[in-house]
Amino acid sequence: MSVPRASGYFRTRYERDFALLDTRTRKASLAAFAVMLVVYPFFAGPLAMDLANQVLLGAIGAIALMLLTGYAGQISLGHAGLLAAGAFATGILYKELGAPFWVTLPASAMVGAALGLIFGLPSLRLRGLYLAVSTLALHFIVIYLGSEYETKRGFSTGILIDPPGIGEWTVYDPRAWYFVLLIAAAATVLFSLNLLRSKTGRAWRAIHGREAVAGALGISVHRAKLTAFVVSSVLTSVAGCLFAYFRGFVSVEAFSLFLTIQYVAMVIIGGMGSILGAILGTVFVTLFPYFIEWLMDAFGLTDALSSVVFAVNYSAFGLAMVLFLVFEPQGLVGIWRRMQAWLLLWPFKQKPLAGAK
Repeated sequence: MSVPRASGYFRTRYERDFALLDTRTRKASLAAFAVMLVVYPFFAGPLAMDLANQVLLGAIGAIALMLLTGYAGQISLGHAGLLAAGAFATGILYKELGAPFWVTLPASAMVGAALGLIFGLPSLRLRGLYLAVSTLALHFIVIYLGSEYETKRGFSTGILIDPPGIGEWTVYDPRAWYFVLLIAAAATVLFSLNLLRSKTGRAWRAIHGREAVAGALGISVHRAKLTAFVVSSVLTSVAGCLFAYFRGFVSVEAFSLFLTIQYVAMVIIGGMGSILGAILGTVFVTLFPYFIEWLMDAFGLTDALSSVVFAVNYSAFGLAMVLFLVFEPQGLVGIWRRMQAWLLLWPFKQKPLAGAK
C-alpha cells in the first residue's frame, strides 16, 4: 500500500510561511525572469531600451504610491510634487555645491522624509477627499518653489545635470542606465515586500481594512499613518533624484499634475494592494501611449489626427481607466491571478460548490 505524499503547497513551519519564494516552480520562474532581464539590453534597440528604462524608473514611484494608497489606504495627490522635490534637491545641490551622486541621493531621501512627515500630519485628522486636497497642496508648493528658483537663477530651460559618476565609472549610456535602474527597482521591490511582512506592514493593512478596529487591537494608528507617508515620500524622492540624472535636467514642466494622475492610474490599473500590480500598472501606463500611436499608424490616422494626437492619447488613457474601474476593479493583477488559477487547475474544471449559483 503506497503512502500518500505531501503536495508541497501546505506549510508546516513559520520560516516557510514567511518565505518570499516557497516552491521550486516560483524559484525557477524568478531565476528565468532574472536571466531575461539581464540579457535584455544586449538584444534591445534604442527605443526598446528607452521604454525599459522608463518602466524601471516609473516602477519605483508606483511602488511607493502603492505602499501608501494600496496598503495603508491613505489617498495622496502630491506624488508629482514629491518627485519634483527629489529632482530639485538633486539639481540645486549639484548646481550650487557641485555635490556628487552619493551626496544628492541621500539628501533627496531626507527631503522626502521631511515632506512626508509634514504633509502626513493632516492624515491624522483628515480622510478621503479632504486628505486628497491637503496632499494636492504639496504639489503646488513644491512646483512654485522650484519655479521661483529657476527664475531667480536664470535657468529658463531647466537645471542641467551631468551624468552621475560611481567611482571612475560615469553612467551615461542607456544600457548602463538600464542596469542602474534595474538594481534600484529590484531593491525597492525587495525592501517593500519585506516591509509589508513586518509589523509595520501588517499595521498598514489593518488601518486600511478598518481603522477603528486596528486602534482597538492596540495598533498606533497615528504612527502607522505617518510611517506610511514618510516611507512612500522617501522612495518617491529617490525616484525623483534618479529621474533628474536620467533626463539630465530638472524643470517644473516635467512634473505636471497629469504625472500624478499617471501614477494613480498605475496603482488602479495594476491592482490595489499588490506590488506586482504596481509593476504591471507601470508597464501598461508607460507603453499605452506608444500602443495608441501604433494603432493610429496601422489604420492610417496619424496624418489626419496629427494635430490632436495628444488629445487622442489622453482620451484613450481616461477611457482605459474607466473600463478597468467598471469591468476589472482588481486590475491587471486580478487577471494574472485568474490565469494562474486556470493553469493550476487545467485540464480540470473547477466546479461550483453545491447550492452556489
